[in-house]
Amino acid sequence: MIHPSVLGRVLCTAMLLAVLGAAQAQGTPAPPPSVRSADYIVAVVNSEPITNAQVNAEVARALRQLAAQRRPAPEGQALRRQVLDQLINERAQLQLAREMGLKIDEPSVDQAEQNVARQNQLTVTQLREQVQQQDGMTTQALRARLKEQLLLTRLREREVDARVKVSDADVEQYLSEQQQRNSNPASQLIHIAHILVAVPEDASATFQLESQRKAEQIARRAREKGADFAALARELSDAADRANGGQLGLRAGDRYPALFTNAVRTLAVGEISEPVRSGAGFHVLKLIERRQPAPAPQTVTQSRARHILLIPSAQLSEAQARDKLNDFRRRIQSGDTDFATLARQNSQDGSAAQGGDLGWASPGMFVPEFENVMNQLAPGQISEPLISRFGVHLIQLLERRQATLNEREQRELVRNMLRERKMAEAYDNWIRDTRARAYVELREAPQ
Repeated sequence: MIHPSVLGRVLCTAMLLAVLGAAQAQGTPAPPPSVRSADYIVAVVNSEPITNAQVNAEVARALRQLAAQRRPAPEGQALRRQVLDQLINERAQLQLAREMGLKIDEPSVDQAEQNVARQNQLTVTQLREQVQQQDGMTTQALRARLKEQLLLTRLREREVDARVKVSDADVEQYLSEQQQRNSNPASQLIHIAHILVAVPEDASATFQLESQRKAEQIARRAREKGADFAALARELSDAADRANGGQLGLRAGDRYPALFTNAVRTLAVGEISEPVRSGAGFHVLKLIERRQPAPAPQTVTQSRARHILLIPSAQLSEAQARDKLNDFRRRIQSGDTDFATLARQNSQDGSAAQGGDLGWASPGMFVPEFENVMNQLAPGQISEPLISRFGVHLIQLLERRQATLNEREQRELVRNMLRERKMAEAYDNWIRDTRARAYVELREAPQ
């Protein structure tokens, strides 16, 4: 069941957690949209409407989240456009998931709801009450939102994550390039911000030329004395990170697209590049920071856990597997039996012969839905049953340690990092393709 991935997602409830965290930080209920009494359709995705009230509700949640994080909100209609884009993308993905026959059962929603409550140090009842009070979301709406997020994660795992491969040659090439960079005293970390003028794949030559001119105009505005690049990004960028001022973060140059690093190579800190073209459109770049890299960390926190895996089949449904593992958990906790014995007798994983022992694992060695639950356990603690792409698991954390990585483990971390990068790129491309295949109609507000 070992699978390299370092995506920090917990049962795809990150968005809900952010919403809840923002609501808790604000401590005030969401104001009802002012146009709810006169709602209207703002977009149609394959005949499925998105209403003005839905957009307003998501905008209100986003504003609370930005306020809780003490980040400025995009000016004018920028945030509303971003929210509408996100709703359109999600609607197209959910429709695709349903066409493919993907489903999320109620026990999976129960598990996700429990995880959200536990991570916020609440009971499920308290979670429901707070979401109702602070966000105006009923229990039914909360669970429907969780189900949608779980469905989106399952779709991504099937259509994107499972298809991304990292070869030994990829690892060797990275290590060779890293060695060359490390031998160069000029090797640096860079922090870039960007403004994207998006260009669809099927755009006409006229549209492409107009987009290039728009990007050039933005670059000129960004170079004006006193210009605020972050404000321009929030106002004008078509990128998903525009709410953050287009900032892409401080990272090694190899973690940026080569066209970005080439474009800023000769820039001084604070300077603006000429527009550069990518598959997404035209980018205007600002070099925010350049510094020498810190030495790579030599140690990581490793976990040693064991698990019992049950694989749903025609003879054993997912719900039955969960019930069976819940019974195992009760028997172990009551002292009737021990974890290793039940693993040897029942687990359908290759680790069964070792009592389910998975050995010492560095971060990123397990699929995220497994690893994130494991990371929340204290030594000796047993999880509730959880679902991954492999089946239904029961996990017991045995111990943790700080460990210095050997050469094999360092290679595995490199493999995980490369896989994460490839998955992020593949996911962005897949989102664009999914939306391009959908029929999307934008509608004006009624007069």
